[in-house]
Amino acid sequence: MIGRRKTVTVAALLAAVALVALAVGGCGSKTGSGGRPADTIVGAGASFPFPLYSKWGEEYNAQKGIKLNYQSIGSGGGISAIEAGTVDFGASDAPLEASELDAQSLVQFPMCVGGVVPVVNIEGVGSGALKLDAATLADIYAGGITKWDDPAIKALNPGLSLPASDIAAVHRSDSSGTTWIFTSYLTAAAGDVWTLGANKEIDWPTGVGGKGNEGVAASVQQVSGSIGYVEYAYAKQNGMDWVQLQNKDGKFVEPSLESFAEAAAIADWQKTPGFAVVLVDQAGAATWPITGASFILMQKENSDAARITNALDFFAWAYRTGGSTAKELDYVPIPDSVYSLVEDQLWSQIQAGGAPAWKK
Repeated sequence: MIGRRKTVTVAALLAAVALVALAVGGCGSKTGSGGRPADTIVGAGASFPFPLYSKWGEEYNAQKGIKLNYQSIGSGGGISAIEAGTVDFGASDAPLEASELDAQSLVQFPMCVGGVVPVVNIEGVGSGALKLDAATLADIYAGGITKWDDPAIKALNPGLSLPASDIAAVHRSDSSGTTWIFTSYLTAAAGDVWTLGANKEIDWPTGVGGKGNEGVAASVQQVSGSIGYVEYAYAKQNGMDWVQLQNKDGKFVEPSLESFAEAAAIADWQKTPGFAVVLVDQAGAATWPITGASFILMQKENSDAARITNALDFFAWAYRTGGSTAKELDYVPIPDSVYSLVEDQLWSQIQAGGAPAWKK
């Protein structure tokens, strides 16, 4: 099994707690337990789904009068925050294994599916013009390929004019589920080249770091000759140039809602402990090879029934009515059949004050 978790440092935990406390402190609402506003659902974690959660939060507040305060601090920070109990939910693109969930008394469920996309800033090379395979992409991030006119890249792109300039490989500097998805792909599809494993944090041999998907996107836009990896919504919103990737079937594909859905269609949610499905490097002519799910983490035992019920009401609303918004933002909604499994098998485990927090 691909390694998923790296020990979160005390500094990371303190940073997560401080960021959430700062956000909550400025709300000015009546507070419930833990000092959090009673009319506000507080979450923190992955930047991968941040555009979607933000939009869902706006829509839910307009309909129900309940706010969502979601801080994009990275998957590692989200895990730390829910374990510390400073948020109502944490979010991570790197799913925890069943043993980790049990050890921390957490439940985990998928909220959306999306794609991680390599993006480039190369003069004269437009979106979708550059083709890469897993081995070449892995060698770029491993530091073996350092020039855009390297023979390995030119062999994949006959007829494309590539500069003899240096490659600036941009990666995440924080504990990141997007990095976990990206390096899980490199490990699965090019393990003979990429030997650093799959994790939320990597000891990168080359390149520069950016915080969050936002930071990576900004760095790639600013640095000529750069390449980075971001969630698809960030690439589209920022008008960035993405690459074509060769998938497991040997076909070059571009990122799209359809190619993410093709990869997600094979997921066996019911038989995967903790719903911790891995969607990278899936077979199929139309699949995008760096597809991943984003997950919600909640504590099984809670002291404030109203807060936890508010959070579960929001997630139920998102599952039932948020699919069109997810598609508009280029995320794949979770199927109704999976929501039924989550509601029946997981939410029944969430307690507040010794009683079940969720009632259909």
